[in-house]
Amino acid sequence: MSRIVSVWLPRWPIRRFLTAQAQGKIPSNTAERPIDPELPFVLAATAAGGPRIAALNEAAEAAGLATGESLADARAKAGFLQARSLDAVADAAALNRLALWATRYTPTASPWDEENGADGFFLDIEGSAHLFGGEESLIADLAWRLENFGLPARLAVASTPGAAWALARFHHARALVLPSGEEAAALKPLPVEALRLKPETSTMLRRLGFKSIGTLLGKPRAPFAARFSAELLRRLDQALGRVEEPFVPVVAPPVYHSLRYLIEPVFTQGAVVALASRLMQNLGHVLARDNVGARALKLSLYRVDGEVRTIDIAMTLPTRSIPHVTRMIELKLEALATTEDAGFGFEALGLAVTRTEPIPTRQGEFVSAAGNGDKLEHSAALIDTLRQRLGPQSVRRFEAVESHIPERAEVLAPLTTFSTAALPRESGDPTLDSCLHGNERKTDYREASAWPAPEQQTRPLLLLPRAEPTKVTALVPDGPPRRFCWRGITYDVAGAQGPERIADEWWRLTTPPQEERDMMTRDYYLVEDAAGRRFWLFREGLYEHETVSARWFVHGLFA
Repeated sequence: MSRIVSVWLPRWPIRRFLTAQAQGKIPSNTAERPIDPELPFVLAATAAGGPRIAALNEAAEAAGLATGESLADARAKAGFLQARSLDAVADAAALNRLALWATRYTPTASPWDEENGADGFFLDIEGSAHLFGGEESLIADLAWRLENFGLPARLAVASTPGAAWALARFHHARALVLPSGEEAAALKPLPVEALRLKPETSTMLRRLGFKSIGTLLGKPRAPFAARFSAELLRRLDQALGRVEEPFVPVVAPPVYHSLRYLIEPVFTQGAVVALASRLMQNLGHVLARDNVGARALKLSLYRVDGEVRTIDIAMTLPTRSIPHVTRMIELKLEALATTEDAGFGFEALGLAVTRTEPIPTRQGEFVSAAGNGDKLEHSAALIDTLRQRLGPQSVRRFEAVESHIPERAEVLAPLTTFSTAALPRESGDPTLDSCLHGNERKTDYREASAWPAPEQQTRPLLLLPRAEPTKVTALVPDGPPRRFCWRGITYDVAGAQGPERIADEWWRLTTPPQEERDMMTRDYYLVEDAAGRRFWLFREGLYEHETVSARWFVHGLFA
């Protein structure tokens, strides 16, 4: 059974606002003075009938104010009252960041949703509490760190999220660990509001005399089902563990996870890389045990001040290589300059494998068996290095498209995985195109298996971005070219092969837009000049059917 920690942060919107103000993250307004936390202060939300109090500090509560009260009435009561608008979006974003920081205790952390108050989060610590000396030690450490952040919290551990939530909010103890199987006894004295019911449901239960959860237990369920919505019985069953209550983690749970807590914080990139290498060494054993490799990893750097830096690393092939993963982490850190913003240092590091793929077993004693695999792994390492240095979208491959129109037959897509067919060719082979577009560097890999040997090629390896007009001399209007002039140079044709007739796709003939269905029929010729250079030319338009003066274009070059 799961063990859930519920963390409640009383006055979360108020404390989030004051922390942001202290850090200079609240936009300054010359007409408004900074908030004095010692004086009554409220956050108001827009509601029917005017703004109403959504959160308030201790001074405002001592002045007799309460949440839900009209802001106008509150000003009349408190006299001098500091008020600002509630920023629910900023509160939710900050809570998500805090839940992400809490993944230092367990990979599974989930902020409370709006229905639950959005002022806390859940942690599933099953299997991780022993790393901190037990559940009591874990929540004591968590409470101490939150207190240092200026966030006093109430915590409870139970076997269900519903029971943990109820105990964190309504039990007298600030930190409580409830043994498994004692949920019903612990919930009995708590008010019905502890079941996370809607206010109108709780009000109706109190009017009927059901003021505590204990008064609901053991009663026939049919009358409750007839009078109330399904929420009442569902929440009761969830709190008692009769019905599962899944929650959405702030980040997807990893397949494998390794975490390292440091006695002293680290600052430098070298220290982070060295620690990440040790974490990968720990993961390598379990990856080898399960005969899988890492395709995607996430490095989490936990700063002393509660901030978390995450780095995603994608691999072209599944790998268990510690040096390779370490090198990719080093390149990523260099590109992002993450360690330059270390603050007071990183006190913990986590490395998670978020995606795995099987690594097939292959024999490596013979050269013939290992040569192909080594070439594949070396190429994958090269691609990974380029992706870390240039960005994941910069290394691309040609992918086939179901179209016989040459310029539509393939597209460039990011290279995420490949087979031996996509290995880079030898130096000088035009199938490996490394080009520079302005400041954007890209490396494009073309599928080797899609291209026949040079003597068998009917389509060019190099297709021009746009077909370029050329002047052609032919014996007859619809005959092969004998001479053509392209880019200011005249070429005498020694031989020609063709024509290969290509027309527009039939489904485009009745499909808009107009420019896509007006492509005239093309007759393609593979021509070779006296020097052995080969070109791909086409004549646009059928003579005396689509045009009386056909135009010629150069569309590609052969190797």
